[in-house]
Formats: sequence, C-alpha cells, structure tokens
Amino acid sequence: MAVHHEAELYAPVKAYFEKQGYEVKGEVLHCDLVAMKPGEEDTLIVEMKKTFNLALLLQGLQRLRISDRVVLAVERNRKKSGAHNQRFGELTELCRMLGLGLMTITFYKTKAPLIDVLCEPGEQPRASRRRKQEGRLLNEFRERSGDYNVGGSTGRKLVTAYREKALRCAWALQEYGPQAPPRLVAEITGNRRAPDMLRNDYYGWFERVARGSYRLRQSGVDALEQHRDIVNVWLATAGIPPRNTAESSAQSKASTD
Repeated sequence: MAVHHEAELYAPVKAYFEKQGYEVKGEVLHCDLVAMKPGEEDTLIVEMKKTFNLALLLQGLQRLRISDRVVLAVERNRKKSGAHNQRFGELTELCRMLGLGLMTITFYKTKAPLIDVLCEPGEQPRASRRRKQEGRLLNEFRERSGDYNVGGSTGRKLVTAYREKALRCAWALQEYGPQAPPRLVAEITGNRRAPDMLRNDYYGWFERVARGSYRLRQSGVDALEQHRDIVNVWLATAGIPPRNTAESSAQSKASTD
C-alpha cells in the first residue's frame, strides 16, 4: 500500500531507531527526525520523502554540514517496480558515494511496516571500476578519426569506429571494384579486420560475387555519399590523393549493375 503523506513514515522509522537504543525527536530545526544515544553527543539525522528525488538528495547533503550521520528514508512501493525511484541498487551506491545512509519502508495492509537499511552513513562504495568497459571506451575513442556525432542526439545513426572502417572498405571497393581482394582492401584502408567486415556485411553494403571477391551494393554507394565528409577527412589524413569522382562513380555503377 502507498502512503499519502511523508508524516506516515515517521512512526515506523522512529520505532526502528528506538529499538537501536536511540532517543528520537521529530522536526528539530527543520530536520525530519533527529536521534541520539544517551550519553553521546553525536546526532543522527533522518530526512524522509515518499519517493527518492533530487530534493531529498540535496536535503541530505545539506544535513551533512550538521552531522556526519545522515540517513535518507523513502517508501518502497511494491506496485512501482518500473519507476526510476525504485532502482534501489543504483540509488544505494549513489548514497554510499556521497556518504549518506539509505533506508526504505514497505507498508502492508495487515502487518507492520518493514524497515530495510540499504546502507549506513559513511559506508564505502562497493561498485568496482569496470576496467573492461573503460578499455572499450578508450579504444572506441582512439579508433575514431574525428568527431562526427552531436552529443545528446537521438533517433539518428551514430558514426562509430566500426562504421568509419566500413566506409573505408566501401571506398576501396568503389575505387578498385571487385578485382580488389580483401587483403588489398585491408592494406589500402589500414584495417586488418577488413576481410571479416566484408564477409560479415553488417550494414548490408557488400555483396560477395565470388570467393575472395566483393562488390559494393547501392546501399554502400549511398552510405559513401551520405558520409563523404568523413571519407575525405580520412583520405587527407592518410595522404591518399583525391579520387577521380566521375571515374569512380562509373566503376561503382558498373559493379552494382
């Protein structure tokens, strides 16, 4: 069952900390809940919200200026499994990174609320650095010869390092036609994976006409025209003389007929 007001979280959270030996008081200098153990000076502050949101996170960071022990408390609504505020694994790691604690309260119709402490204040992050993904990111960055994508774009095909290499293969086939064996395409483009790219034909640009012989489909010709700027930058960087556009276009048309 879902709560209607944040105040409904107070009673179960208060009961939980009282069982831990804390003296608890609500709304102390705008803090939702403040707890202290008898004989100690350190305070524990709890800020509560019905859902995890930016306002709660910023409130928790503000409370860290008052106390080293700050806990964020939110309802765990079992009916909102797909909501962003239910991604508690990631939210827990975020709280660990910021030094905050995180707890959830699940309410039931016929039994007492369930408190689940996901992390304690000051707990160290657990997620390790993903070296494999970092390596892929670094490799993709280095393999791209330029910046051909607009950050934040959606609904458009991205120019990846793989696509850029495929464009080079398409250019080589457009220039030399089916008589260019895959090893020659690899040599011309500087891409040792060229034979595999021709064979796998990921983008549907290449057509096998015989063993070790490929020609460019019309879709490949269209891709070259669409990304002519990328190809030209590569040609200039590689020191390859400008192609004879008319002659190459005639060869492409002949190879696709």
